[in-house]
Amino acid sequence: MKALIFDCDGVLVDTERDGHRVAFNRAFAAAGIAAEWSVELYGELLKIAGGKERMTHYFNENGWPQGQSAATLIPELHKSKTAIFTDLIAKGSLPLRPGISRIVDEAHAGGIRLGVCTTSDPKAIDGVLDLFGAARKRWFEIVLAGDVVKKKKPDPEIYSLAKTKLGLEGRDCVVIEDSRNGLLASLGAGLPTLITTSTYTKDENFKGAAKVIPELGDPPKVLVTLRDLKAIAAQHAR
Repeated sequence: MKALIFDCDGVLVDTERDGHRVAFNRAFAAAGIAAEWSVELYGELLKIAGGKERMTHYFNENGWPQGQSAATLIPELHKSKTAIFTDLIAKGSLPLRPGISRIVDEAHAGGIRLGVCTTSDPKAIDGVLDLFGAARKRWFEIVLAGDVVKKKKPDPEIYSLAKTKLGLEGRDCVVIEDSRNGLLASLGAGLPTLITTSTYTKDENFKGAAKVIPELGDPPKVLVTLRDLKAIAAQHAR
């Protein structure tokens, strides 16, 4: 095992329900748009990867604000939503999930390269990585975010790109994801994947995952160690 790649939302931070959803709703309100995504509705919208794509789908289904076009409205709303979300992160409203800092420390100490692959806006993921502190943040060798690829998860393009940038094969790397879409993307790129379920994904189908757990865990309830991740990589290499 030479590298460990994380998804962001739901893996590093359980951001969706109380982070991104809240930020979308505040962005709608600031723009004078009568739309509010409930906890249940947002769970359905999460089946569509990418915030811009999610909003486009919603307005296609429910009608576009009068006088607004997708070409101008979606980028403006997404910019506003990202700023709101980043502010929520900066204020400490959404902490790192249990075990994340621990496993990052173990991986770095073991000479394992670190990366992130996410559909989130680059500014949003930058805010999440700030939660690690300046030193840990520098340990992440690659951060692939936003529109860096043409096709988003469940397409494997972003993980294939990560493999290319790191110069690795599937047996060299383990991915930590939290969703079915993310799992399909990583498996499609030939990467063994551990699932840490999050608020919206706990009931999804994770067939093909190397292991499914609620979180990585911190002492005294550590559920996954670096040794466990290396065992997953070794099993995949056989």
